Order: sequence, then C-alpha cells, then structure tokens
Amino acid sequence: MAKFAFVYHGGGKPETPEEGEKVMAKWMDWYGGMGASVADPGAPVGMSKTVTASGVQDDGGANPTSGYTIVTADNMDAALEMAKGCPILDGGKGTVEVAEIIEM
Repeated sequence: MAKFAFVYHGGGKPETPEEGEKVMAKWMDWYGGMGASVADPGAPVGMSKTVTASGVQDDGGANPTSGYTIVTADNMDAALEMAKGCPILDGGKGTVEVAEIIEM
C-alpha cells in the first residue's frame, strides 16, 4: 500500500465552541470511516512562511496550507475517493490536495 498526503487549503475556524464540537465530530466520523487507512490524522497548521531564493514571504503563499492527514491506499484513485469525503469540502470553503508520498 502506498502512502498519500492530504494537504488542506482554506476552511475556517468555528465561531463558537458548539460549532467546533460539530465540526470535530464530522472529522472524527470521516476518520472513522477510513479506519486503518489513516496512518496519521495530522492536525491544523498555522500560517506558513515561504522561503525563496530572494528571501522569506510571511503571507503563506498563494494558497496557504491549513492542515494535513496521511493515509494509506492502494493507488491514487482510491486516495482521491477517500479525500472526497473530507469535511473541509463542506460549503465549498476548502480544498484537499492529494499527493503520493514517494519512499526513498
């Protein structure tokens, strides 16, 4: 089985603790549905900085990362099917970038 990184872009912070609980429950249900395929549930991340040959940008780049998850799947198509259920897609406020992790 190959490993895949789900890299999240967008989304948003819940406005109330109750909303936060609902959002977390959706994520936990999604993880539960993937079962043992979740190698690392990951976490949200703070604003990134981009290092270039000319210096450091503080704005997170053109499409800032908001979190990640590592899963195992038979192939890219299987990983894409798993990603389609991600709660960050609810309401069209976020996206999931899927990339195979290449073993060195």
